[in-house]
Amino acid sequence: MTAAKQGLAAQLTPARAAAPHPAPAGSVTLPATVLWPLRELDAALDQLARHSGLADASVDGAVPRTPAFQADVSTLDDATLDRRLDDIAAGLGLEVEPMQSSYRDADRMLRSAGPALLRIVPAWEGDAPTFIALLKGGRRRVYLIGLDGTLRALPSTHVADALWQHVTTPNAPAAAQVLRRADIAPARQARVTRALMAEMLGAKVVHNGWLLRLPPGVAPWRQARHRGLLQAGGALVAAYVIQLALTIGAWWMIGRGALAGRFDWGLLAGWALLLLTVVPFQAWAELAQRRLSVGMGVWFKQRLLAGILALNPQEVRHQGAGQFLGRVLASDTVEQVGLASGFVAVLALLQLGAATLVLAAGAGGRLHAGLLLLWVAIIVALALRYRQRSRAWVAAYREMTNDLVERMVGHRTRLAQEDRRDWHEMEDLLLNRYLALQRRLDGVESKLKALAPRGWMVLGIGGLAYAIATAATPPTAAAIAISVGGILLAYQALTTVVLGFKSLVSAQLAWQEVKTLFQAAGRAGTPPTQASAQSASSAQIGPLLSARGITFRYVPGGRAVLNECALEIAPQARMLLEGPSGGGKSTLAGVLAGLRQPESGLLLLRHVDQRMLGMTAWRRHVVAVPQFHENFVLTGSLAFNLLMGRRWPPTAADLAEAAALCDDLGLGELIARMPAGLQQMVGESGWQLSHGERSRVFIARALLQNADLLILDESFAALDPANLERTLTCVLGRAPALLVIAHP
Repeated sequence: MTAAKQGLAAQLTPARAAAPHPAPAGSVTLPATVLWPLRELDAALDQLARHSGLADASVDGAVPRTPAFQADVSTLDDATLDRRLDDIAAGLGLEVEPMQSSYRDADRMLRSAGPALLRIVPAWEGDAPTFIALLKGGRRRVYLIGLDGTLRALPSTHVADALWQHVTTPNAPAAAQVLRRADIAPARQARVTRALMAEMLGAKVVHNGWLLRLPPGVAPWRQARHRGLLQAGGALVAAYVIQLALTIGAWWMIGRGALAGRFDWGLLAGWALLLLTVVPFQAWAELAQRRLSVGMGVWFKQRLLAGILALNPQEVRHQGAGQFLGRVLASDTVEQVGLASGFVAVLALLQLGAATLVLAAGAGGRLHAGLLLLWVAIIVALALRYRQRSRAWVAAYREMTNDLVERMVGHRTRLAQEDRRDWHEMEDLLLNRYLALQRRLDGVESKLKALAPRGWMVLGIGGLAYAIATAATPPTAAAIAISVGGILLAYQALTTVVLGFKSLVSAQLAWQEVKTLFQAAGRAGTPPTQASAQSASSAQIGPLLSARGITFRYVPGGRAVLNECALEIAPQARMLLEGPSGGGKSTLAGVLAGLRQPESGLLLLRHVDQRMLGMTAWRRHVVAVPQFHENFVLTGSLAFNLLMGRRWPPTAADLAEAAALCDDLGLGELIARMPAGLQQMVGESGWQLSHGERSRVFIARALLQNADLLILDESFAALDPANLERTLTCVLGRAPALLVIAHP
């Protein structure tokens, strides 16, 4: 048992039957009605989900009791507690995210953390921790959910002190001594004590608890409702409609006075008052649009990242660096251009609708309004032609970008083997095709930009002149003024619509590149039942992993790479799988690790079916190290690359364990050479690692996940004999069960 596990086990040990400890000096006690014991965490998360509106309507009744929380809690460490809470949240259709904060940020954390489950660590070692269910926070008070499901409002400073009392209590005597020597008045002692603690503990960071949130892949309407995007969208439309009505009213008043040939101070005052009234609604609309843009942008990025992780490796296996770059650029286009232009286009359509109503009320009547609608139909036809040509232009642009990136990546190979006379032949062909498509697109775009607003101006004035000439009775000056105002309003709306439409076309074409990622995030796996998760973690009888009748094909109807494959791996097994290239060894490793789904067959982990356990839980127990060309050192610190499969940010115990493992794998000298040690940046733009060093980093990354089964696919191929022996000794000593794949 590690030192970190022993320390947390001591914290989680139930209180002894002896008399309770006296309250430490300066300690804070919260009401017992808001303190949730460890065995009730499933109910606490359920109450949080229901009070915050995060619970899915399909979830009915309380979540099942978690067997692990009814057992001996001394066997739990932080990582195990995280996994148990993950399983409970998954059963509710939610996610929990561990969070931490410094002492200085405690108040700020409480204001913004809800809904969250926060841990109260006892000041006395050996006492069991308790938890509070934070629904929402405020500047002065926070709202907690009690054991009976009711809300309790408590001072935020009181709750913050309780969260940090296990850290502040040891420093309380020193702070009290300072207060006595400085002769601080009793009324100021609490404030001064907090200031002293901020100086002594300001940089100290502790794990406070877990945020409860919706997974990025849930239905968009649930995300929009939870994030307040529906309210922001409604506020934006309402503010703009009011702003538009006030603007029309203001110009109606000034136009009325101008046509009457006289102005009075009352009319001017009313006109000025209406224009001034527009200002707060305009500011309201700007704030609502900014909130909507930021909220949708954050959710969009989170969903794309979740979609990337949910993709089947086979879906991106044949895509190159240029196509990946194209998707990144497309996602930026959708976010930056699509969201902003979408709001502008919607508001312009509202303005266009208002212009139609104004024209119908003017001298031209319904005929004038019909002309506007007819012109809009013509513009739509021209816009569809622009969209068609834009699609061809974007396809050529992406092909050219992909070709450029691939040529840059393979520059050394081209330099050594390609005839110099052929270097730019394909580039010239792509450029010529791109320029031809650009000219065709520019022709349609220029017509759309020039014809849409200016053509309407000619048509609108002509329609007004026709209405005046053919009217049985001459229209009044007010009716003519209304028609002119409607023409100008429609002109402004059409100008905005054309600009917004161009951006929307770009965003829609970019969406075709990223929609696969967006939709992949919605592939919700089956959440593990509490019984299956407990069984997979604790069963000790029988094989660790069983594969029965596994059949796998890369292409439906193609050759079966695995055909009725069967395999059993014992809990402490040491197995070597050898075979020729292309024989299906790596495919089998991917199936066993849950990276590929078989066409048929049964996969069991300690007698629990993979579908019952869920893919997330399966991958906690079975970890694979892919072949060298399919594994990567990400740009970041060495510590991040080692612990990314565990948790981030890491604790001091995590870093110490990673350093010890690296030393066992022979990476200690490498870390000693690095100026920043484990915090040294590595990857494409950082410290360059050799093939052997990268292989050992990959092995260390997998070992640090503490899985039940470790699968190494050609992981020793890049090691020299001395490092091979050292690495193999380390792996054999640390891996519970091991499957090594190698060539004969």
